Amino acid sequence: MPLYETVFIARQDISSQQVDALTEKMSQFVTAGDGKVAKVENWGLRNLAYKVKKNRKGHYVLLNIDAPVDAVKEMERNMRLDEDILRHMTIRVDELEEGDSVMLQSKSGRSGGRRDSDEDGDSAESSEDKSDNDASEEDN
Repeated sequence: MPLYETVFIARQDISSQQVDALTEKMSQFVTAGDGKVAKVENWGLRNLAYKVKKNRKGHYVLLNIDAPVDAVKEMERNMRLDEDILRHMTIRVDELEEGDSVMLQSKSGRSGGRRDSDEDGDSAESSEDKSDNDASEEDN
């Protein structure tokens, strides 16, 4: 069966219990269509980039799904009809992610300090090195 990742955003003014019930309701549409929900991640209440239907925040939920196309279409149809869901997106993937998604990893991996290294792991130049380089460039 094809594999999918679905993310939906629920309204900010519903409770987390209502979000869980909404997630369970959408999962039932998949299981009723002979599919299965491999993983559910609740990313919590997050800020939106812009207002969506007069909401500045939304409850984000990720579903990893292994289901036939008809089951996913039925779930998406019900997402469009549900007034508590602001937006949703489903994409087909080659394989499902094991463990936590990037969103949960970044949420749990936050540190209070500032990171002083770039992507390659090299440490950033100190402010003294930068000022020495600036002074030598002015001499040229």
